[in-house]
Amino acid sequence: MGNREEKKRRQALVEQMTQGELAEAEALMPISKPDLKALFDYVDDRLQQDGCDNTLESTRAFLTQRQLPTEPILDWLVEQGGSCDCEVIANAEGSWGEVVGSQ
Repeated sequence: MGNREEKKRRQALVEQMTQGELAEAEALMPISKPDLKALFDYVDDRLQQDGCDNTLESTRAFLTQRQLPTEPILDWLVEQGGSCDCEVIANAEGSWGEVVGSQ
């Protein structure tokens, strides 16, 4: 399946980064690592309760509650393969979860 292969590709890219490259990529993240971990936890809980409706509704709700800059973070998540809540977990958390301590 394409999504599974894409997830593995993204995760491999993160794992192959040198410490300097990883630090640079983290510096470009528009969300702090603790907030990103909390986002993954929140969205995962919501998905378990409600399932995915193919939107970023739960992600947006979390960002709004935390008063975080929604559009830059959503843009970054989409770049990470997270174009809906379940893809935020499958792809973005699949790539960055280990970095933020959520896997």
